[in-house]
Amino acid sequence: MKSPNRIALAAATLLTAIWLSPSAHTQEAQSITVVSWGGSYARASVRAYHERFEAETGIRIDLEEYSGGLAQIRAQVETGNVSWDVIDIEAGDLLLGCDEGLLEEVDLATLPPAPDGTPAEEDFDETYALDCGVQGLTYSTVVAYNRERLTGPAPTTIADFFDLERFPGRRGLRRSPLVNLEFALVADGVPVESVYDVLSEPGGVDRAFAKLDTIRDVAVWWETGAQPPQMLADGEVLMSTAFNGRIFNAQALENQPLEILWDGQVLAAGYQAIVAGTSRLEAARRFVEFATSTQSLANITHYISYAPLRRSSQALVDTHLDTGIEMAPHLPDWPANAANAVIEDAEWWADNLDDMNERFAAWLVTGGR
Repeated sequence: MKSPNRIALAAATLLTAIWLSPSAHTQEAQSITVVSWGGSYARASVRAYHERFEAETGIRIDLEEYSGGLAQIRAQVETGNVSWDVIDIEAGDLLLGCDEGLLEEVDLATLPPAPDGTPAEEDFDETYALDCGVQGLTYSTVVAYNRERLTGPAPTTIADFFDLERFPGRRGLRRSPLVNLEFALVADGVPVESVYDVLSEPGGVDRAFAKLDTIRDVAVWWETGAQPPQMLADGEVLMSTAFNGRIFNAQALENQPLEILWDGQVLAAGYQAIVAGTSRLEAARRFVEFATSTQSLANITHYISYAPLRRSSQALVDTHLDTGIEMAPHLPDWPANAANAVIEDAEWWADNLDDMNERFAAWLVTGGR
């Protein structure tokens, strides 16, 4: 007969072996780091699907914030020290990151179908299909203004953003060439469908920067989506470029007297992508599948005015849960809003982003602030 001490020792050894086995680490491993844009968009994402994902899978989400770009992803992948798992990413960065091997490839055919059985690859808007990410939402960069700060008529076209005679005052702009070049050309008379043709022609980029020169001395630069609504509310700027959803939330939830100028808006897609080399690949894939499901993308519109890129989700758009506002007329792809929209050319930006970033940085040094 074995002694109690030997039985206890054997039991302890068995428990240690179980703890050290891969399956025993399931609880410890069930967390992923999701990186997104912060502010009202992050809060909407948490309510729309993060909380549901955690409840249904037991996988904890550690949410971090960034301002775009690939620098941090490059550093993690190149050093083999990957701490980010899933990233909410812009199309140009997605294309570049995919080309550089920084992101995992994703096959839409492996994603869950729509509720009616339509395969995912047919349910998503194919206009925005890219290899290393799943298109989730379409959003736009618009011009916004505070109607209580105006002393005369309201702006009606993107050209008014550049008109300092009729609309004197400071302008908020994102500290990036993205969208600023498009806005500049449309304000300079280029049709929205010809913007990237002009940017690709000799002198096209010069023309865009020349237009930006006309407002550089009154520019106030922003880097996060939460800044423009606050700048407008505080009267720091008369008008600002901004993400449409951030302005909607300031209107709907904070009763801010802000207005959106949809003319010339730059319509773009946001993607969910997985960082290459993550040790939590399976959990990351589960999150991407969940975040881009029909219900999750529809749920986003209950909290912020970004439009889902799944057809089955679009049919579920109804009201803002906190205010009861009908959401469809506030989405960037609503026909009246998109009547004169620039559709972002992600491939142009992927091909030219590094050069444009260098030129933009040099341009800022010559007088921008």
